[in-house]
Amino acid sequence: MAKPRALLREPESGARPDVRGVQTVLSRTLEHQPRDLDRMIHERIRLGIVSALAVNESLSFNDLKKLLKTTDGNLSVHARKLEEVHYITCSKYFSGRMPKTEYRLAPAGRLALERYLDHMEALIRATRER
Repeated sequence: MAKPRALLREPESGARPDVRGVQTVLSRTLEHQPRDLDRMIHERIRLGIVSALAVNESLSFNDLKKLLKTTDGNLSVHARKLEEVHYITCSKYFSGRMPKTEYRLAPAGRLALERYLDHMEALIRATRER
């Protein structure tokens, strides 16, 4: 992992501290992280999909749309991205004459979420220890 650049400078002697002058806790914490943040689930809608599926056996497209307060198109695009990396599975079927789409969290998605949460917890701990 590339070393994060210092976002802030140290203040000159006797000068008022400049918020741009001190390296952030986040930067220092990320230097010690063994892996990068998973950008696939870091995005709000995708994290919402994976999190909702982690606590439910399955959810329909409409359930997810209502829960995440998003549009059909937005949910569809983000769900497809998660499917492409095998974080979720999608089943399509008919209930009577009505098409239904149901999503489930795949084992790779559960592992990715656990790693993501571990990473975020490490950032929170490091920030609070400061």
